[in-house]
Amino acid sequence: MSSLAVASGQIELDLAPLSKPATPPGSRTAPPPAPIRVAGRTLNPTPVFDTYWWFAAERQAVYEARVAGQPRPWTDDPVITRHRFTNCFRAADRVSQFLIREVSYRGSQQPDEVVFRTLLFKLFNRISTWHLLTDAMGEISWTHFDLDAYDQVLTAAFSRGVKLYSAAYVVPPPRLGAQRKHTNHLRLIEMMMTTGLAERVTTAGSLKSVFEALLAYPAMGDFLAYQFAIDLNYSTVLNCDEMEFVVPGPGARDGIRKCFGPAADGIEAEVISYMAASQHEHFARLGLRFDGLRGRPLQLIDCQNLFCEVDKYARVAHPDITGHSGRTRIKQRFTPIAEPVLAWFPPRWGINVDQPVRESGNV
Repeated sequence: MSSLAVASGQIELDLAPLSKPATPPGSRTAPPPAPIRVAGRTLNPTPVFDTYWWFAAERQAVYEARVAGQPRPWTDDPVITRHRFTNCFRAADRVSQFLIREVSYRGSQQPDEVVFRTLLFKLFNRISTWHLLTDAMGEISWTHFDLDAYDQVLTAAFSRGVKLYSAAYVVPPPRLGAQRKHTNHLRLIEMMMTTGLAERVTTAGSLKSVFEALLAYPAMGDFLAYQFAIDLNYSTVLNCDEMEFVVPGPGARDGIRKCFGPAADGIEAEVISYMAASQHEHFARLGLRFDGLRGRPLQLIDCQNLFCEVDKYARVAHPDITGHSGRTRIKQRFTPIAEPVLAWFPPRWGINVDQPVRESGNV
């Protein structure tokens, strides 16, 4: 088994150089999966389909071991050991944990303030940028928001070569007249707040309605609007069902193509729904232990993310099976960060352990 550390919200391992592709244990012992019916189509799973379930079980076991403080190593899989993979559950990743603990639930719980903080954090999606702003501005508040003051802080950091954005996914710049991307994003946030987005979000009544409200703004494509809707749903301003609907991203589409071939093209959302609905069946079929996130099963957003991670994993474990992109390498490597793995989730989920919410509503 190998050693593990936390890096950029992801638990990863550090071993000697990878000598050969890994073969997931489940794929060596289980019979080939039978064809499945999704959206009126018959899909014939490839070997990557069973790898999806094996990877989920192995990755979750690594996470649970780290949270429990168990000594390393935590896995003997060389691909997970060397490369960066997100957690099975999106809310468990480091950046999501920071959002939930330090942004969503710390500070005023007035809806417009929660929406403002969430949007500001997620447009940059970088913890160091949040610290940069809080160090300079003190409390982050829509009531006292000064676009020029925030812009001066970010522009000064940018001129020093400080990275302001996460590389997790592309956040396209809105065309709102400024020269710099970060200035345009500050203008976008101000536009959102002054045109009543917070009220529309808090009265939406469904995750899809929140998604549609976000989608109306510049540079907010389907995938980004869906991700932001999920982030807002972690907070006190929403209580929507994560199983309501899903928007597959490019990485998930690649993973789905590797699991089912071109027959699944165009029905990716239905495939993700199938995975969430049948998860217990397939973990049992493969003899895999998967207890979820303190009993919470994989949600649609988690199954979507897992397809992204399995797409990467399969580049090494199943190099003969290709997706849409044709990528053959996993670019992101493990870089250790000596920080504890935090595990605190939206209180309404009922899965927090020994970490009660403060009376103020803050973490």
